[in-house]
Parts: sequence; structure tokens; C-alpha cells
Amino acid sequence: MQPLLAIAWLTWKAAFRFRLFLVVAALLLGSVVGLPLLIKDDGTARGFTQILLTYTLGTISALLGLSTLWLACGTLARDIEDCTVQVVATKPITRWQIWLGKWLGIMSLNAVLLSLSGASVYGLLQWRATRLPADEQKVLRSEVLVARGSIKPASFDREIQELTDQVLRDRLQKNPDLKADIGVARKEILEQVKAEYQIVPPGYVHLWTVDLGAAKNLARGQPIHLRVKFNAADKSISGTYDGRWQVGAARKTPIWHSDVMSLAPDTFHEFEVPAHYDDKGILTVAFANANNTALLFPLEDGLEVLYPQGSFGLNFIRGLGIILCWMALLATLGLASASFLSFPVAAFLSLGVLTLALSSGTISNAVSEGTLMGYNSETNKYGHSVLDVVAIPVFRAVLEMINLAKSFSPIDSLSTGRSVTWGELGRAFGQIVVLLSGGIGLIGIFIFNRRELATAQTQ
Repeated sequence: MQPLLAIAWLTWKAAFRFRLFLVVAALLLGSVVGLPLLIKDDGTARGFTQILLTYTLGTISALLGLSTLWLACGTLARDIEDCTVQVVATKPITRWQIWLGKWLGIMSLNAVLLSLSGASVYGLLQWRATRLPADEQKVLRSEVLVARGSIKPASFDREIQELTDQVLRDRLQKNPDLKADIGVARKEILEQVKAEYQIVPPGYVHLWTVDLGAAKNLARGQPIHLRVKFNAADKSISGTYDGRWQVGAARKTPIWHSDVMSLAPDTFHEFEVPAHYDDKGILTVAFANANNTALLFPLEDGLEVLYPQGSFGLNFIRGLGIILCWMALLATLGLASASFLSFPVAAFLSLGVLTLALSSGTISNAVSEGTLMGYNSETNKYGHSVLDVVAIPVFRAVLEMINLAKSFSPIDSLSTGRSVTWGELGRAFGQIVVLLSGGIGLIGIFIFNRRELATAQTQ
């Protein structure tokens, strides 16, 4: 470990020599203190948290990410160009130790900066919370500054796919010409079948059953929350829609009825309900549509049960741990680029890869449509080209790698009082640090080992 720690210490010295540590620390603390003062919240617990957590942690991640890329590209590329690494390489230290030592130095810098800024956010959050009205402080402590687990109703994906295939087969028998546009026809049938599981007609009742599993022990004796979202078929004069909620099953549990709730569509609503589940941990939730128009509860996020799972402080630390995993990937990407490129080109390549990852929505659309040409409104068909044969499989593989890192959202979880579990942190470490960073790091170390350092000045 001594050679690795020596290289890590040299990386620290370089960060202080470039004034990077002091500048980034000042920017981070400025964003923590300055953003809440510049952007006013609406006085509610959620609006208050949206400012202090979403904006500050988002800004901290962006600043740390850019500084990590800059330092990772600069510390190795500059050492190669200035012949510093040639002097180090003549000592009893291998090149992989040089590469890994720089990675450890960058990550220790990130850990210190993230801890400093994270502690400032946490302290400011607790201080500002005392200035909210008493009723909003109660909401803050019970719905936001907590670690809540989440459970959704059972998925009907298998039933929907089977019914879609059955309807498609029936239509093909009646109309064989559909084979020419079988992909479009299946998508249309799929949406029609999904609508049957989502739509609540006027005057009807929609029923959900949620299996709490082991969470029933955590929810026992404590209130839980329902998080709901719906869309409306027609607009109402008031802009809201009435309905009544019920929790519990007859002859199995106590029954709770809500008053008539008037809720807005296309947005999430949370409200407290009693944990009336049966002996098997099954929670039954019903909604009665009291409007003259149909309401649609999406299968993905139409209803969700939130239950207390832990404290906010430990949850906050786990969220910062996932952000640190992101920084590990960016540090690896920067060092791998600098292993064979000059500093400006390495920085450009790293930023290009980062931009590609952030624009994964475009890649996802191309993969789902199976073509780069897009939809032609004149022919009502998706266009195709020869490039699709190569591009779509490549895009699919790239999207899988991007999703390994983007499938975690600690900032959203913290700002909505969701639990960032140890399992989620472990998966983030495994997928981002071990799998992605490890793979990219091995490539970078291999290239660095094979590179002729003496030729860097002539390139």
C-alpha cells in the first residue's frame, strides 16, 4: 500500500497546487448556502425540501463531477507530458500502482469534499426546519425527513402480454394483411389492454391489493401513506376531481373511509392512512370515482404504499454514498482517457461520454422503435435503414451500460422521504464501482502499461 498512498498524496499536492481543492470547496459551500437564499420556497415542507435537497445536492454532484473529470484527466496527462511520470516510473513502483494511486487520491479528495458539503446541507436543513410553521414541521418530520420504504401493487405485466398476444392472434386470423405492420398493431393493442387495467369509469370502484411482506412488521402500529397519481379523460371546471378512498377488507380487517377528496390530475398526492392489513400482510385499497369522467391510474406509478423504515440521518449518508460511487466512475473515465490522450483531448472525450450518458433518452427511443429514422407521419410507419442493423445493437449495449449507473436516484429519494437502503447502496457499489469502473479501469491500466512514455513529447 505504501506506493499507492505515496501517489495518492502526490495527487493531493497537485490539487492544492492547482488551487482546485480550495476553489471547489468554496463553490460547494457557496451553492449550499447561496441557493436556498436566492431561490424562495413556497413555505411548505415539500417546497422547502425541494430547494435544500434537490437543488443543493444536484449542484454538488455537478460541481464534483466536473472537477473530478478535470483533475483525473489533468493529473495523469500532465504528468506524462511534463515527463514527471517517467521519473516516478523508474522507481520501484509499477504503472498500475501509479494509475490506481491517482484514482485513490482523487476519490479521497471527493470523499472529503462530499462530506464537507453534505454535512453543511444536513446542518442547514435542520436549522431551516425550525423556522417552518408547526403544522409544516410535523409534515416534514413524518413525510420528508424520514426513510420510507415503498411497495407497489402486484404487476400485471404477464397477464397484459398474454392478453395482447391473444388479441393480436385473433386479429391476424381475421385480417392477415396486418402482418405487414405487426409491430405497430401490437403496440396499439398493448395500449388498449393496459387501459382496461388502469381506467376507472364514472361511478365505478377500482381495487388494489398490496402485499407488504416483511414490511408489515415495520408498519404495525404506525400510520402509512398512499402516494397516488391519475390522469383524467376530460377537463373539469374546477380543475380537480372528487373521489373517496377506502383501506381494509371486509371480515378481515377494520375498514377506513376517507372524506371526499378533491385532487388535481397529472401530479402526485400523498395522504396518511391507517395500516389496516390482514394477517398475511395484504393491504386492500379501493377508490370510488365520483366524477362524470373516467380517471386513469397508471400501472407504473398510479398507487404506491410508503411506510417508515428508518431515520433520515443514516438515509442521507447512504444517499451521499451513491453520489460518491458516481464520482468513482467519472474519476475512472478521466484517468482511462488520459492514459492514451493529451489533456485537452482526454477532457473532451470524457465530457462527450458524459453527454452521451445524459442523453440516454434519445438512445432509448431509437432502441424501442428499432430504427434511427423515426416515425413517418405520411406513411404511418417507422422508417428503416441499413445503419439500423449495426447501430441498434450497439445502442442497446450502450444503453444497458448507462442504465447500470443511472438506475439509482438518491437525490429524488431523499427529497421525497424515500429510503435509500443498504442493499441499494451495495448494488450501486457493485454496478458502478466494481463492474463499470472496474472494466473501464482495467482498460485504462492496460493502455497505460503498453504506452511508450518517452514518445509523449513528440506527439
